[in-house]
Amino acid sequence: MNIQEVLTQKVKEAVTSIFKVELPTVEFQPTRKDFAGDITAVIFPMLRFVKGNPVQIGEQIGQFLKDEVEEVTDFNVVKGFLNITISNEYYLDFFEGIRNLQDFGFASQSSKEAIMVEYSSPNTNKPLHLGHVRNNLLGYSVAEILKASGKKVYKTQIINDRGIHICKSMLAWQRFGNGETPESTGLKGDKLVGSYYVAFDKAYKAEIATMISNGIDEKVAEKEAPILLEAQEMLRKWEAGDEEVVELWKTMNQWVYDGFEITYKNMGVDFDQLYYESNTYLLGKDFVEDGLQRGVFYKKEDGSVWIDLTDEGLDEKIVLRSDGTAVYMTQDIGTAIQRVKDNPDVKGMVYTVGNEQDYHFKVLFLILQKLGFGWAEKLYHLSYGMVDLPSGKMKSREGTVVDADELMAEMTQTAADISEELGKLEDYSKEEKQELYKIIGLGALKYYILKVDPKKRILFNPEESVDFQGNTGPFIQYTYARIQSILRKAEELEQDLNSSQELTDLHEKEKELLKQLQLFPETIQLAADNYSPALIANYTYDLVKEFNSFYQNVSILGEQDQNKKIFRVQLAKKVGEVIKSAFGLLGIQVPDRM
Repeated sequence: MNIQEVLTQKVKEAVTSIFKVELPTVEFQPTRKDFAGDITAVIFPMLRFVKGNPVQIGEQIGQFLKDEVEEVTDFNVVKGFLNITISNEYYLDFFEGIRNLQDFGFASQSSKEAIMVEYSSPNTNKPLHLGHVRNNLLGYSVAEILKASGKKVYKTQIINDRGIHICKSMLAWQRFGNGETPESTGLKGDKLVGSYYVAFDKAYKAEIATMISNGIDEKVAEKEAPILLEAQEMLRKWEAGDEEVVELWKTMNQWVYDGFEITYKNMGVDFDQLYYESNTYLLGKDFVEDGLQRGVFYKKEDGSVWIDLTDEGLDEKIVLRSDGTAVYMTQDIGTAIQRVKDNPDVKGMVYTVGNEQDYHFKVLFLILQKLGFGWAEKLYHLSYGMVDLPSGKMKSREGTVVDADELMAEMTQTAADISEELGKLEDYSKEEKQELYKIIGLGALKYYILKVDPKKRILFNPEESVDFQGNTGPFIQYTYARIQSILRKAEELEQDLNSSQELTDLHEKEKELLKQLQLFPETIQLAADNYSPALIANYTYDLVKEFNSFYQNVSILGEQDQNKKIFRVQLAKKVGEVIKSAFGLLGIQVPDRM
């Protein structure tokens, strides 16, 4: 039981004993820096149950705690805030309990029930771009945080490998490719295929312009441009199983998969299972038919099938076209059900998809609930905002997309430029420098994106993200490297750094650092409950700020008292371990030297 749980129980006992009423909850917050104390109980919410002056109420509760709780050594009341001082012994006992825990803060798997986290879900007609970067970083990090909170997790994606957009790239390659391949061009497969998506759009626009100059209406030209009609015919052939078209589709998709694999590896994300739209786009139709029989859906005169969600504040939504073909909603219904069939332990899913799809997922989740699936109550849309660069928006059809590979390479170069300016890497080999630049650059990118609440739109500034000061990845990485330097120097002193220390007093900065460490397990749980890597990122920044304040105010290796010196080295080591663990949940590496 942590100190907040102990105090909650005792504050309730105090209120019952003194005021003869039961208090349902107790609100705590960290004590403000300008007041004495370690944790603060807020009196104002209690006034709904206890009538009186908040200062007097706080004084009475505070005295009860001081008399009844061994860990409470003092208290003071400021207006409606009861500031409670906790004994040094409590924090020293806490540290001794976690000092050798390798996985401090991580909960063991508490249930056989699993959660499936979907992220990435790209199209196979172009490379991954900046939007995919935020998607992948969020999805991967949320999956890791859920695992750390004690959940069983499957990471998955559905690859959008069919449709007219895929056929556009295929047709353009047939027309303009001259048989070139990733091997013959030296290009990653996703980039090669993406270039033909751009080539299609260029040829399409040229045909439209020619048709308009010949007196054809623009709207008609857009629908009847020969290259578009040919792409539509190619899609029909694919759906009919035409051998030549299917073979080309398989070949070009494989080029893209191979390219994606390289990007994912460089980004540091992975998946447990893959789903392909070409295998799932017909799923769901049987469930629509079943729902029609049970009155969940209804059929219009033209034969199309709909659901009426107006009673839930939404609108009517089509789930099957009049010709019997599926819409995206049909497919998503079927895919969700198929995933649970494939993994019967899945009792919830997280969909990492941009906020433009908010409405779609409200409808999807409601439909699955109405179809009677219990796990549909535990579906969550991890909605996120767009990422902008100072140069403006991205348009993939025009080839102005911010390519994920190029962005990561640019981040590595930016880290190299700034590190060279700081001039701290003289004794590094060329290979060591390059690896370090990559760790710093990717760490900067990931932290900059993940420290922001997912729902907020981001303006990403590469140079700002690689700043070695402030709330940035490199600043936190640098602090970790500083701790490793302290540990290396401590080992050179040939002292036993693993022994327990008999201390009774704590420096104020030591105590503040221990209080921050104590928050790590509950921060993981809170981040899991809110699907928010930002909580982990900003916790880590607060921990690092606290450590740097400790480092600047307290001598570590220069301390004359051997017990204190060893304790401070142990404390620094634990902070380093927590930084590494927290950054691991964000998919960020930490270097031993910088």
